[in-house]
Amino acid sequence: MELTEQQIQRYSRQIILSDVGGKGQMKLTKAKVLLIGAGGLGSPAGLYLAAAGVGTIGLVDGDVVDLSNLQRQILHSTATVGMPKVESGRKTLSAINPEITIKTYHQNVDSDNILSLISEFDMVLDGSDNFATRFLVNDACFFAKKTLISASMFRFEGQLTTIKPHAGYPCYRCLYPEPPPAGLVPNCQEAGVLGALAGTMGILQASEAIKEILGIGESLADRLLIYDALEMKFRKVRRPKDPACPLCGQNPKIKNLNMDYAVSCTI
Repeated sequence: MELTEQQIQRYSRQIILSDVGGKGQMKLTKAKVLLIGAGGLGSPAGLYLAAAGVGTIGLVDGDVVDLSNLQRQILHSTATVGMPKVESGRKTLSAINPEITIKTYHQNVDSDNILSLISEFDMVLDGSDNFATRFLVNDACFFAKKTLISASMFRFEGQLTTIKPHAGYPCYRCLYPEPPPAGLVPNCQEAGVLGALAGTMGILQASEAIKEILGIGESLADRLLIYDALEMKFRKVRRPKDPACPLCGQNPKIKNLNMDYAVSCTI
């Protein structure tokens, strides 16, 4: 399989990059990436993955577009208020790049469906706004041996990391062994979030995903990137593997998804 003349023209600005080239573009064309959430993070991530030519993008979200989403969820518009987010997202991504495949799943992820959902994809991007979902996605990707790009945001601060314990790196539970008690940490509806912050973190997710697909650059697999929008500062902190991790440690306690994972909204 070779790139068509239209594809060469569409992706010419990244094909000329020495770290990409025609072979790299073919890797992107063959890649399959699943977005958990078509909201604040999934929107910019999906837009740039589609524009880059990632061949198959999956959108999972059980929500419908609400007027309050439009401040940050740029996959959607006033015209799609009331429409399932995955359908609104599919229309937008297909308009940007009709050559790629968009798979939609109008449902929330849970312990019963997540393994079958991620089995069709090479990589997962988590755009959820609650700890329960993040832990569920982390655990499922661990058991399925899928690379996970995880981002989160709160008010004016964002965090980003790459999770691939199947390659010897730490998992999410190495950083946070257990979710905090329900109600302790407010979600986006309660605490608020800067709309542009969602764009920054979602684009960084897409960038990390593209790097992982191409096998280029420095991975965030053992680092946590923290962005402070008010101070306009980025910093990285080490994220070491925890030998006592309940999931990927030497004596794991978690051996399946038979836990009480509560799922709420996505941002």
